[in-house]
Amino acid sequence: MQRRHLAVAAGAAVVLGVALASAAQSTPATPALQLTATPAQIQVVGLPCLPSALTVGMTNNGKGPVYADMELSAPRPLSLDRRVFSSWLPVGQPVSVRVGVTVPRSARPGHYTVDLFSDRAHLPVPVDVLPLPPKGPGDNLLLGEQATPSSTNGSFSPCGAVDGDANGDHWSTTTGWNDGTKSAFPDTYAVTLPAAAAVSRVVTDTLDSTKYPAAKYGLRDFDIQAHIAGAWTTVASVRGNTSGAVTSTFPAVQADGVRVVALDSNDHAYSRIVELEAFSS
Repeated sequence: MQRRHLAVAAGAAVVLGVALASAAQSTPATPALQLTATPAQIQVVGLPCLPSALTVGMTNNGKGPVYADMELSAPRPLSLDRRVFSSWLPVGQPVSVRVGVTVPRSARPGHYTVDLFSDRAHLPVPVDVLPLPPKGPGDNLLLGEQATPSSTNGSFSPCGAVDGDANGDHWSTTTGWNDGTKSAFPDTYAVTLPAAAAVSRVVTDTLDSTKYPAAKYGLRDFDIQAHIAGAWTTVASVRGNTSGAVTSTFPAVQADGVRVVALDSNDHAYSRIVELEAFSS
């Protein structure tokens, strides 16, 4: 090709050179930063204790370390607990952070997108807003509602006992609540309802698994209370328990909250609830 160019008139060679330079400039460069999101698509529902989350990451595929910013944007009704992720990026070393995604109770179900931007890189992440779960007779009234414990061990979530997972084998990894005051009782775990509802049955799933049997680690003595007309009222009491799941039934009350008052555990150390459920029948 170089020999053929020598046969072209000088003026034509200049024009050709400009054309080649323009073509090179218009070709988009490959972004040095690679953006990732895990999972690649998420679902979220408008309940305070059923949030969703992404783990977003950046990888520097350039020739040297850089300091980079990732900007995150989302349309209403989505709300992100962070809008910027900044980090020093060595070459080839992924760096990531968790980003919480929530919507209000009134959010309209539909398909939305969280957009990640950094340098010339862009990654859209699909988000499905789901309808609120039913809360009629036979449905768990506490699922995803706001939980307020007296204290929480740092490795657990205050929402861990109303997330719909009652499997004790998931204890301390993905679900459950553990108080944060060793050998200091009582402990409380309260759940607020959006409006007063008839409550006549509460199921308390305390810790019970092959590794952590209820007879050693579960709640031993506790009261079930309902928030009625602005005051907590004891509606059931359990003493000497060694079982994983305890069902307490009582005459129906109109309550806008349910609370467990833990008086002792079988190891006399911590209060542990895997799941707390309340029903109107």
